[in-house]
Amino acid sequence: MSVFHNSASSSTPYKDPTPLPDSVPKVQELGSTSAPLKSAAFFIGAYCKEFNEDFMLCKNEAGGDTGRCLKEGRRVTRCATDLINKMRENCLEQFEAHWNCLELNNQEYYACRKPERTLNKCMFEKLGLTKTIPGSPAGQKQIHEVEKPIYTTLQR
Repeated sequence: MSVFHNSASSSTPYKDPTPLPDSVPKVQELGSTSAPLKSAAFFIGAYCKEFNEDFMLCKNEAGGDTGRCLKEGRRVTRCATDLINKMRENCLEQFEAHWNCLELNNQEYYACRKPERTLNKCMFEKLGLTKTIPGSPAGQKQIHEVEKPIYTTLQR
């Protein structure tokens, strides 16, 4: 049975009753909400591609049991943390503008193309990363590069 404990009035710090085993490497969680993660998603996909592929391969070989792939999952988290920190160091203003726009526009990319373009430019200039959407048709402009899109905050 669970019991509610008010954390504000607690005199002892929270201790996880089910800590991970020592065989699982320790890693700090990202500590980001959904908007910054969505803003950085395509860059994380490109930057952490090898770690993501290792995790997905492990998960596939384990029959979907992610518990057997904790080490690979921790590597993905470390890689994502590294990129988020680099984004904050190099493109903080553009990164915040983009994820704040996503936060205010129901997490919709199409409503935030202007701050997205400035973030993409900064990421390319300072970190050498480009945003590419997997599965996009070859030879066509990526959706975020279209100058006058059909879908905007004001429909035509």
